[in-house]
Amino acid sequence: MLTAAKAALLLVLSNIFMTYAWYGHLRDLKDRPWYIAAVASWGIALFEYLLQVPANRIGARTLSFPQLKMMQEVITLAVFVPFSVYYLQQPVKRDYVYAAFCLMGAVYFIFRSRGEG
Repeated sequence: MLTAAKAALLLVLSNIFMTYAWYGHLRDLKDRPWYIAAVASWGIALFEYLLQVPANRIGARTLSFPQLKMMQEVITLAVFVPFSVYYLQQPVKRDYVYAAFCLMGAVYFIFRSRGEG
C-alpha cells in the first residue's frame, strides 16, 4: 500500500499544477491574449507531467489501470473543488457533495474485487 500512497501523493501534486494550468489563467491572465495563456499553461503543465508520469508508473506496480484512473479522478475533484472555491472565488455548491458521493460509488466498484474482471 506504500506504493499506492506514493503514487497518490505525486498525483495530488501533479493535479495542483494541472488545475492551475487549466484554470488559473482565467483569473490571472484574463486580460492577456489567449495564446499567452496557452503558452503559460503549457509551461506549467510540463511540471505536472514530471510528477504525473512517475506517479502512474509507480501506481501501476500495485494498482490495475482502472483503479489508477479512478484514484486520479477522485484526486482531481479533491484538488479542483478547493481551488475553485478559494482561488477562483466560486461559491460552494451542494452538487460538489453529490459528485463526491458518485465518485465514492465508483471507487467502491473499481476497488471491491482485486484481480477480477
